[in-house]
Amino acid sequence: MKSNHSLPHWAEYILLPLLNLAIALVVSGVVVSLIGQDPIQVIQVLIKGAFGSQRGFSYTLYYATSFIFTGLAVAVALKGGLFNIGGEGQAVMGGLCTGLVALWLSPYLPAWIMLPTMLLAAALGGMIWAAIPGYLQAWRGSHIVITTIMFNFLAASVLTYLLVNWLKAPGSMSVESRSFAASAKLPSMHEFLSWLGVSWASSPLNTSFFLALLAALGVYFFLWFSKAGYRLRTVGLSEGAAQYAGMNTKVQLLTCMAISGALAGLVGMNEIAGVSGRILLDFAAGAGFTGIAVSLMGRNHPLGIVFASLLFGALFQGGAEVSFVVPGFTRDMVVVLQGFIVMFTGAMAYVIAPSLAKLIHLVQSKNKAQGVVNG
Repeated sequence: MKSNHSLPHWAEYILLPLLNLAIALVVSGVVVSLIGQDPIQVIQVLIKGAFGSQRGFSYTLYYATSFIFTGLAVAVALKGGLFNIGGEGQAVMGGLCTGLVALWLSPYLPAWIMLPTMLLAAALGGMIWAAIPGYLQAWRGSHIVITTIMFNFLAASVLTYLLVNWLKAPGSMSVESRSFAASAKLPSMHEFLSWLGVSWASSPLNTSFFLALLAALGVYFFLWFSKAGYRLRTVGLSEGAAQYAGMNTKVQLLTCMAISGALAGLVGMNEIAGVSGRILLDFAAGAGFTGIAVSLMGRNHPLGIVFASLLFGALFQGGAEVSFVVPGFTRDMVVVLQGFIVMFTGAMAYVIAPSLAKLIHLVQSKNKAQGVVNG
């Protein structure tokens, strides 16, 4: 920012995201009005669809689960000085590895062994797929953005090839694998809550949501309360300073991408183990790319990422409700609204930051001067 003043932490992590979101909603409202729709009605339907019922709220949390995983993946990479935009491919490979393990072992293993094995496979699949671009960046000088983009397409091609030629259920026209055994299925949220005596609506929301929250907590403690996290952040802030301090920056870059990929790979636990119970062609559904906006809006902090994921989950669920309920409001218009949120909270996140910093500094100066006068 080209300013003599910097934003206080409370303003950067709370006020600025809320202000950007408000601007995005105002601009979206203007666009909705221009196409002949009532923006108040659209917002009301969106909020009601996302939070107004148990089922709607469950869908919001279901979408948010995948976004937490991919948002954390982007945040860890950014803290290490790398821009990992390969979360989509890493999620695909994590889900593919999860599904392969389930296809091979679920008929023979009980759930208490099968599910942790699938979790490990998901993390390892995403980790290995991300570690290759990390190695190319650290030891061969290949740009991480280019390689991770390429690996997104490679992952999609590998998944398509295996499903079409090897994994498709015999006699089926659908490009998907056969179903897993029951031991490879994560409990749905309504099943889990029913064990606790709580009645809840049926939905795709499953217990991988708790895994996402644990992942956010783990990333928080790793980044700010561990030596390994400190080394990773040091390399991200200044690779030269880290080298001067005796750190092996190449190993740190590789480690950073490996952790980032492992987090993205956990999307497979939500989509493959938690919902479909089989390997599908497009199960990631853009979660890796949405994770970029989620991380930026959440200021690369696990808590912020959880709340940003909730917002984007609400946009996906509420947007679907709007396109269904509001006459003439198509799915394409919903995507436009989502695009404004991404643009203002992600790509343009710091455009108004200098002006906001000056305004806060001016208010604080006036309050300080007024305090001196009154004193």
